[in-house]
Amino acid sequence: MAVAYTPGLRVTADALIRQVRRLPMKGQVLVSAEQTVAADQVIARAEMPGNLQTLRAAQMLHIEPQELTAAVLKGPGEAVQAGDVIAETKGLFGLFKQEVRASVSGTLEDVSAVSGHVRIREKPRLVEVLAHFAGNVAEVIEGEGAVIEARAALVQGIFGVGGERRGVLRVVADGADQMVQASRLGDCRGCVLVAGAGADAQAIAAAAGAGATGLVVGAVRDEALRDYLGYDIGIAITGQEEVPMALILTEGFGELAMAHRTWELLTSLEGKLASINGATQIRAGVIRPEVIVTREGAAAGGAPKEPEQVLEVGSRVRVIRAPHFGKLGRVTAMPVELAEIETESKVRVAMVQLDALGQEPFDCAQGKQAPAERLVRVPRANLEIMQE
Repeated sequence: MAVAYTPGLRVTADALIRQVRRLPMKGQVLVSAEQTVAADQVIARAEMPGNLQTLRAAQMLHIEPQELTAAVLKGPGEAVQAGDVIAETKGLFGLFKQEVRASVSGTLEDVSAVSGHVRIREKPRLVEVLAHFAGNVAEVIEGEGAVIEARAALVQGIFGVGGERRGVLRVVADGADQMVQASRLGDCRGCVLVAGAGADAQAIAAAAGAGATGLVVGAVRDEALRDYLGYDIGIAITGQEEVPMALILTEGFGELAMAHRTWELLTSLEGKLASINGATQIRAGVIRPEVIVTREGAAAGGAPKEPEQVLEVGSRVRVIRAPHFGKLGRVTAMPVELAEIETESKVRVAMVQLDALGQEPFDCAQGKQAPAERLVRVPRANLEIMQE
Protein backbone atom coordinates (compact mmCIF):
# COMPACT_ATOMS: atom_id res chain seq x y z
CA MET A 1 0.00 0.00 0.00
CA ALA A 2 1.48 3.37 -1.06
CA VAL A 3 1.02 6.57 0.88
CA ALA A 4 0.14 9.60 -1.24
CA TYR A 5 2.48 12.49 -0.59
CA THR A 6 0.50 15.04 -2.61
CA PRO A 7 -2.18 16.92 -0.66
CA GLY A 8 -5.59 15.33 -0.88
CA LEU A 9 -8.40 17.36 -2.40
CA ARG A 10 -11.47 16.95 -0.24
CA VAL A 11 -14.98 16.84 -1.66
CA THR A 12 -17.21 15.16 0.88
CA ALA A 13 -20.74 15.41 2.25
CA ASP A 14 -19.64 14.59 5.80
CA ALA A 15 -16.31 15.70 7.21
CA LEU A 16 -14.90 16.79 10.53
CA ILE A 17 -14.11 20.49 10.23
CA ARG A 18 -11.81 21.79 12.93
CA GLN A 19 -10.41 25.29 12.60
CA VAL A 20 -8.39 27.54 14.88
CA ARG A 21 -9.91 31.01 14.98
CA ARG A 22 -7.30 33.34 16.45
CA LEU A 23 -6.84 37.07 16.98
CA PRO A 24 -3.69 38.69 15.53
CA MET A 25 -2.91 39.97 19.05
CA LYS A 26 -3.94 39.38 22.64
CA GLY A 27 -7.55 40.21 23.38
CA GLN A 28 -10.77 38.98 24.95
CA VAL A 29 -12.34 35.58 24.19
CA LEU A 30 -16.14 35.79 24.27
CA VAL A 31 -17.05 32.08 24.19
CA SER A 32 -16.54 29.11 26.47
CA ALA A 33 -15.70 25.46 25.85
CA GLU A 34 -18.52 23.29 24.45
CA GLN A 35 -20.59 26.36 23.61
CA THR A 36 -22.63 26.27 20.40
CA VAL A 37 -21.84 29.14 18.03
CA ALA A 38 -23.39 30.56 14.87
CA ALA A 39 -21.37 31.27 11.72
CA ASP A 40 -21.51 35.06 12.13
CA GLN A 41 -20.99 35.06 15.91
CA VAL A 42 -18.07 37.09 17.29
CA ILE A 43 -15.94 34.72 19.36
CA ALA A 44 -13.05 37.06 20.23
CA ARG A 45 -12.18 40.73 19.96
CA ALA A 46 -9.28 43.04 20.63
CA GLU A 47 -8.38 46.69 20.25
CA MET A 48 -5.46 47.23 17.93
CA PRO A 49 -3.48 50.40 18.75
CA GLY A 50 -4.01 53.14 16.21
CA ASN A 51 -1.26 54.46 13.97
CA LEU A 52 1.17 57.00 15.42
CA GLN A 53 1.20 60.31 13.58
CA THR A 54 4.16 62.67 14.05
CA LEU A 55 3.95 66.44 13.60
CA ARG A 56 7.11 68.56 13.33
CA ALA A 57 5.56 71.11 15.65
CA ALA A 58 8.65 73.18 16.51
CA GLN A 59 9.52 73.55 12.84
CA MET A 60 5.92 74.53 12.02
CA LEU A 61 5.95 77.15 14.79
CA HIS A 62 9.45 78.42 13.84
CA ILE A 63 10.75 77.91 17.37
CA GLU A 64 13.50 75.90 18.99
CA PRO A 65 12.63 72.33 20.17
CA GLN A 66 13.19 73.24 23.83
CA GLU A 67 10.54 75.97 23.51
CA LEU A 68 7.86 73.54 22.34
CA THR A 69 6.68 72.48 25.80
CA ALA A 70 5.54 76.00 26.63
CA ALA A 71 3.73 76.33 23.30
CA VAL A 72 1.70 73.10 23.58
CA LEU A 73 -1.91 73.61 24.70
CA LYS A 74 -2.70 69.97 25.55
CA GLY A 75 -0.78 67.48 27.66
CA PRO A 76 0.10 63.85 26.97
CA GLY A 77 -2.92 61.57 27.40
CA GLU A 78 -5.48 64.19 26.41
CA ALA A 79 -7.92 63.52 23.58
CA VAL A 80 -7.73 65.65 20.45
CA GLN A 81 -9.91 65.99 17.38
CA ALA A 82 -8.70 66.51 13.86
CA GLY A 83 -8.32 70.26 13.32
CA ASP A 84 -7.90 71.15 17.00
CA VAL A 85 -5.16 73.66 17.77
CA ILE A 86 -2.64 71.73 19.86
CA ALA A 87 0.21 74.26 19.96
CA GLU A 88 0.68 77.95 19.21
CA THR A 89 3.04 80.86 19.70
CA LYS A 90 2.01 84.08 21.44
CA GLY A 91 2.98 86.26 18.51
CA LEU A 92 3.66 89.99 18.71
CA PHE A 93 1.05 91.93 20.68
CA GLY A 94 -1.32 88.99 20.13
CA LEU A 95 -0.85 89.16 16.35
CA PHE A 96 1.02 86.99 13.85
CA LYS A 97 0.43 83.83 15.84
CA GLN A 98 1.72 80.53 14.52
CA GLU A 99 -0.30 77.42 15.31
CA VAL A 100 -0.24 73.65 14.84
CA ARG A 101 -3.47 71.74 14.32
CA ALA A 102 -4.04 68.03 14.90
CA SER A 103 -3.96 66.12 11.62
CA VAL A 104 -6.02 63.22 13.01
CA SER A 105 -8.33 62.46 15.92
CA GLY A 106 -6.85 60.47 18.78
CA THR A 107 -4.74 60.93 21.91
CA LEU A 108 -1.75 63.21 22.35
CA GLU A 109 0.94 60.72 23.23
CA ASP A 110 4.22 62.60 23.40
CA VAL A 111 5.75 66.08 23.23
CA SER A 112 9.52 66.02 22.68
CA ALA A 113 11.67 68.98 23.68
CA VAL A 114 14.60 67.24 21.98
CA SER A 115 13.23 66.61 18.51
CA GLY A 116 10.51 69.24 18.58
CA HIS A 117 7.93 66.66 17.52
CA VAL A 118 4.38 66.08 18.76
CA ARG A 119 3.00 62.54 18.40
CA ILE A 120 -0.70 61.70 18.18
CA ARG A 121 -1.94 58.14 18.50
CA GLU A 122 -5.00 57.51 16.34
CA LYS A 123 -8.06 55.87 17.89
CA PRO A 124 -7.70 52.11 18.41
CA ARG A 125 -9.26 49.82 15.82
CA LEU A 126 -11.62 47.08 16.91
CA VAL A 127 -10.58 43.66 15.60
CA GLU A 128 -13.13 40.85 15.77
CA VAL A 129 -12.89 37.16 14.90
CA LEU A 130 -16.03 35.33 13.80
CA ALA A 131 -16.73 31.63 14.20
CA HIS A 132 -17.04 31.52 10.35
CA PHE A 133 -19.16 28.34 10.42
CA ALA A 134 -21.74 27.02 12.87
CA GLY A 135 -20.47 24.43 15.33
CA ASN A 136 -19.12 23.80 18.81
CA VAL A 137 -16.26 25.43 20.69
CA ALA A 138 -13.90 22.48 21.04
CA GLU A 139 -11.18 24.44 22.83
CA VAL A 140 -10.61 27.95 24.14
CA ILE A 141 -7.22 29.56 23.53
CA GLU A 142 -6.88 31.97 26.41
CA GLY A 143 -6.62 35.59 25.29
CA GLU A 144 -6.38 34.59 21.62
CA GLY A 145 -9.41 32.75 20.28
CA ALA A 146 -10.93 29.30 20.05
CA VAL A 147 -11.04 26.06 18.08
CA ILE A 148 -14.39 25.59 16.30
CA GLU A 149 -15.49 22.10 15.34
CA ALA A 150 -18.44 20.77 13.37
CA ARG A 151 -19.62 18.09 10.98
CA ALA A 152 -20.10 19.61 7.56
CA ALA A 153 -20.11 19.14 3.83
CA LEU A 154 -16.78 20.31 2.46
CA VAL A 155 -15.67 21.21 -1.05
CA GLN A 156 -12.06 22.27 -1.59
CA GLY A 157 -11.03 24.04 -4.76
CA ILE A 158 -7.85 24.47 -6.76
CA PHE A 159 -7.54 28.26 -6.62
CA GLY A 160 -9.41 31.22 -5.19
CA VAL A 161 -9.29 34.90 -4.33
CA GLY A 162 -11.03 36.91 -1.64
CA GLY A 163 -11.26 36.23 2.06
CA GLU A 164 -13.94 34.69 4.24
CA ARG A 165 -17.56 35.23 3.23
CA ARG A 166 -20.92 33.67 4.06
CA GLY A 167 -24.11 33.35 2.05
CA VAL A 168 -26.94 31.09 0.91
CA LEU A 169 -25.98 28.68 -1.88
CA ARG A 170 -27.76 29.36 -5.16
CA VAL A 171 -27.25 27.41 -8.40
CA VAL A 172 -27.11 29.60 -11.53
CA ALA A 173 -26.18 27.08 -14.25
CA ASP A 174 -28.03 24.15 -15.80
CA GLY A 175 -25.18 21.67 -15.59
CA ALA A 176 -21.57 21.02 -14.64
CA ASP A 177 -20.46 21.85 -18.19
CA GLN A 178 -22.49 25.06 -18.55
CA MET A 179 -21.15 28.62 -18.30
CA VAL A 180 -23.08 31.08 -16.16
CA GLN A 181 -24.80 33.88 -18.06
CA ALA A 182 -24.94 37.41 -16.64
CA SER A 183 -28.58 37.72 -17.73
CA ARG A 184 -29.58 34.86 -15.41
CA LEU A 185 -28.19 36.25 -12.19
CA GLY A 186 -30.87 38.72 -11.06
CA ASP A 187 -30.71 39.83 -7.42
CA CYS A 188 -27.83 37.94 -5.76
CA ARG A 189 -27.54 39.84 -2.51
CA GLY A 190 -26.14 37.62 0.22
CA CYS A 191 -25.79 34.58 -2.05
CA VAL A 192 -22.92 32.23 -2.84
CA LEU A 193 -23.45 31.37 -6.50
CA VAL A 194 -22.63 27.96 -7.95
CA ALA A 195 -21.99 27.72 -11.68
CA GLY A 196 -20.73 24.87 -13.83
CA ALA A 197 -17.89 25.22 -16.30
CA GLY A 198 -17.13 28.81 -15.40
CA ALA A 199 -17.87 32.46 -15.96
CA ASP A 200 -16.51 35.17 -18.23
CA ALA A 201 -15.42 38.62 -17.06
CA GLN A 202 -18.88 40.09 -17.70
CA ALA A 203 -20.64 37.45 -15.59
CA ILE A 204 -18.13 37.79 -12.73
CA ALA A 205 -18.58 41.57 -12.69
CA ALA A 206 -22.36 41.19 -12.85
CA ALA A 207 -22.39 38.75 -9.91
CA ALA A 208 -20.26 41.07 -7.79
CA GLY A 209 -22.36 44.07 -8.77
CA ALA A 210 -25.57 42.24 -7.88
CA GLY A 211 -24.39 41.70 -4.31
CA ALA A 212 -23.19 38.09 -4.39
CA THR A 213 -20.76 37.22 -1.60
CA GLY A 214 -19.14 34.38 -3.52
CA LEU A 215 -18.96 32.58 -6.86
CA VAL A 216 -17.94 28.92 -7.14
CA VAL A 217 -17.13 27.75 -10.67
CA GLY A 218 -15.17 25.03 -12.40
CA ALA A 219 -12.66 27.36 -14.05
CA VAL A 220 -12.11 30.82 -15.49
CA ARG A 221 -9.68 32.20 -18.02
CA ASP A 222 -6.75 34.11 -16.57
CA GLU A 223 -7.79 37.29 -18.40
CA ALA A 224 -11.21 37.14 -16.69
CA LEU A 225 -9.51 36.89 -13.30
CA ARG A 226 -7.24 39.80 -14.21
CA ASP A 227 -10.23 41.92 -15.23
CA TYR A 228 -11.94 41.17 -11.91
CA LEU A 229 -8.93 41.99 -9.74
CA GLY A 230 -7.60 44.82 -11.86
CA TYR A 231 -4.08 43.38 -11.90
CA ASP A 232 -2.11 40.20 -12.49
CA ILE A 233 -1.98 38.05 -9.38
CA GLY A 234 0.81 35.81 -8.15
CA ILE A 235 -0.05 32.21 -7.41
CA ALA A 236 1.82 31.78 -4.12
CA ILE A 237 -0.63 33.22 -1.57
CA THR A 238 -4.06 34.81 -2.03
CA GLY A 239 -6.93 35.81 0.23
CA GLN A 240 -6.15 39.45 1.06
CA GLU A 241 -7.49 40.94 -2.18
CA GLU A 242 -9.88 43.90 -1.81
CA VAL A 243 -12.72 42.47 -3.88
CA PRO A 244 -16.48 42.54 -3.21
CA MET A 245 -16.92 38.81 -3.81
CA ALA A 246 -14.83 35.70 -3.20
CA LEU A 247 -14.14 33.59 -6.30
CA ILE A 248 -13.35 29.86 -6.02
CA LEU A 249 -12.20 27.63 -8.90
CA THR A 250 -12.78 23.93 -8.29
CA GLU A 251 -10.86 22.64 -11.34
CA GLY A 252 -8.34 25.23 -12.51
CA PHE A 253 -7.89 27.80 -15.28
CA GLY A 254 -9.24 27.78 -18.81
CA GLU A 255 -12.43 25.98 -19.84
CA LEU A 256 -13.03 23.02 -17.51
CA ALA A 257 -16.35 21.57 -16.48
CA MET A 258 -16.92 21.21 -12.76
CA ALA A 259 -16.31 17.66 -11.56
CA HIS A 260 -19.49 15.56 -11.47
CA ARG A 261 -19.15 14.75 -7.78
CA THR A 262 -18.50 18.39 -6.84
CA TRP A 263 -21.46 19.59 -8.89
CA GLU A 264 -23.81 17.00 -7.42
CA LEU A 265 -22.79 17.84 -3.86
CA LEU A 266 -23.07 21.61 -4.26
CA THR A 267 -26.42 21.48 -6.04
CA SER A 268 -27.80 19.17 -3.34
CA LEU A 269 -26.97 21.87 -0.78
CA GLU A 270 -28.79 24.70 -2.58
CA GLY A 271 -30.61 26.98 -0.17
CA LYS A 272 -28.30 26.25 2.77
CA LEU A 273 -25.94 28.71 4.43
CA ALA A 274 -22.36 28.28 3.17
CA SER A 275 -19.14 29.60 4.67
CA ILE A 276 -16.49 30.12 2.01
CA ASN A 277 -12.89 31.25 1.90
CA GLY A 278 -10.94 32.02 -1.27
CA ALA A 279 -7.53 31.99 0.45
CA THR A 280 -5.01 29.83 -1.43
CA GLN A 281 -1.41 28.90 -0.70
CA ILE A 282 0.38 26.87 -3.34
CA ARG A 283 3.73 26.42 -1.63
CA ALA A 284 4.62 24.49 1.53
CA GLY A 285 1.76 24.44 4.00
CA VAL A 286 -0.86 24.16 1.28
CA ILE A 287 -4.10 26.09 1.90
CA ARG A 288 -7.11 25.25 -0.24
CA PRO A 289 -10.02 27.56 -1.02
CA GLU A 290 -13.10 25.92 0.47
CA VAL A 291 -16.85 25.81 0.81
CA ILE A 292 -18.25 24.64 4.16
CA VAL A 293 -21.91 23.83 4.80
CA THR A 294 -22.56 22.71 8.37
CA ARG A 295 -24.79 19.65 8.67
CA GLU A 296 -27.96 19.82 10.74
CA GLY A 297 -27.28 18.63 14.26
CA ALA A 298 -23.55 19.28 13.86
CA ALA A 299 -23.51 21.26 17.09
CA ALA A 300 -24.28 18.06 19.00
CA GLY A 301 -20.76 16.79 18.31
CA GLY A 302 -19.85 13.21 17.48
CA ALA A 303 -17.89 14.06 14.33
CA PRO A 304 -16.46 11.06 12.47
CA LYS A 305 -12.78 10.24 12.41
CA GLU A 306 -11.01 11.41 9.28
CA PRO A 307 -9.81 8.60 7.00
CA GLU A 308 -6.10 8.26 6.29
CA GLN A 309 -4.96 9.68 2.98
CA VAL A 310 -3.75 6.53 1.19
CA LEU A 311 -3.43 5.97 -2.55
CA GLU A 312 -4.73 2.51 -3.40
CA VAL A 313 -6.92 0.64 -5.87
CA GLY A 314 -10.35 2.23 -5.71
CA SER A 315 -9.12 5.68 -4.61
CA ARG A 316 -10.84 8.67 -6.17
CA VAL A 317 -8.16 10.96 -7.61
CA ARG A 318 -7.57 14.10 -9.63
CA VAL A 319 -4.79 14.42 -12.21
CA ILE A 320 -2.70 17.53 -11.50
CA ARG A 321 -0.40 17.52 -14.55
CA ALA A 322 -0.87 17.61 -18.33
CA PRO A 323 -2.06 16.01 -20.55
CA HIS A 324 -5.02 15.06 -18.34
CA PHE A 325 -4.82 18.05 -15.98
CA GLY A 326 -7.98 18.60 -13.94
CA LYS A 327 -9.62 15.29 -14.84
CA LEU A 328 -11.03 13.01 -12.16
CA GLY A 329 -11.10 9.26 -12.03
CA ARG A 330 -10.61 6.15 -9.96
CA VAL A 331 -7.46 4.06 -9.51
CA THR A 332 -7.97 0.60 -11.04
CA ALA A 333 -4.44 -0.80 -10.64
CA MET A 334 -1.16 -0.02 -8.87
CA PRO A 335 1.63 -1.76 -10.86
CA VAL A 336 4.61 -2.72 -8.73
CA GLU A 337 7.13 -2.34 -11.58
CA LEU A 338 8.62 1.05 -12.45
CA ALA A 339 7.41 2.44 -15.77
CA GLU A 340 9.21 4.70 -18.21
CA ILE A 341 7.44 8.00 -18.95
CA GLU A 342 7.89 10.66 -21.66
CA THR A 343 10.92 12.18 -19.92
CA GLU A 344 12.59 8.71 -20.05
CA SER A 345 12.54 8.59 -16.26
CA LYS A 346 11.32 5.46 -14.54
CA VAL A 347 8.67 6.11 -11.92
CA ARG A 348 5.85 4.38 -10.09
CA VAL A 349 2.54 4.78 -11.88
CA ALA A 350 -1.12 4.07 -11.34
CA MET A 351 -3.78 3.03 -13.82
CA VAL A 352 -6.64 5.52 -13.62
CA GLN A 353 -10.09 5.21 -15.14
CA LEU A 354 -11.11 8.78 -16.02
CA ASP A 355 -14.67 9.97 -15.54
CA ALA A 356 -16.70 10.76 -18.63
CA LEU A 357 -18.12 14.28 -18.64
CA GLY A 358 -21.69 14.38 -17.37
CA GLN A 359 -21.71 10.71 -16.30
CA GLU A 360 -21.47 8.99 -12.96
CA PRO A 361 -17.89 8.06 -11.98
CA PHE A 362 -16.84 4.56 -12.99
CA ASP A 363 -16.84 2.12 -10.06
CA CYS A 364 -14.29 -0.64 -10.47
CA ALA A 365 -15.75 -2.44 -7.43
CA GLN A 366 -18.85 -3.37 -9.42
CA GLY A 367 -16.90 -5.81 -11.57
CA LYS A 368 -17.66 -4.04 -14.83
CA GLN A 369 -15.01 -3.66 -17.50
CA ALA A 370 -13.96 -0.04 -17.93
CA PRO A 371 -14.00 1.59 -21.38
CA ALA A 372 -10.46 1.29 -22.79
CA GLU A 373 -10.30 4.87 -24.11
CA ARG A 374 -10.73 6.25 -20.59
CA LEU A 375 -8.02 4.11 -18.98
CA VAL A 376 -4.75 6.04 -18.64
CA ARG A 377 -1.39 5.51 -16.98
CA VAL A 378 -0.38 8.36 -14.67
CA PRO A 379 2.72 8.85 -12.48
CA ARG A 380 1.60 8.57 -8.87
CA ALA A 381 3.22 11.95 -8.09
CA ASN A 382 0.79 13.53 -10.56
CA LEU A 383 -2.26 12.41 -8.58
CA GLU A 384 -4.02 13.89 -5.59
CA ILE A 385 -6.55 11.94 -3.55
CA MET A 386 -10.12 13.15 -3.31
CA GLN A 387 -11.78 12.21 -0.05
CA GLU A 388 -15.22 10.62 -0.51
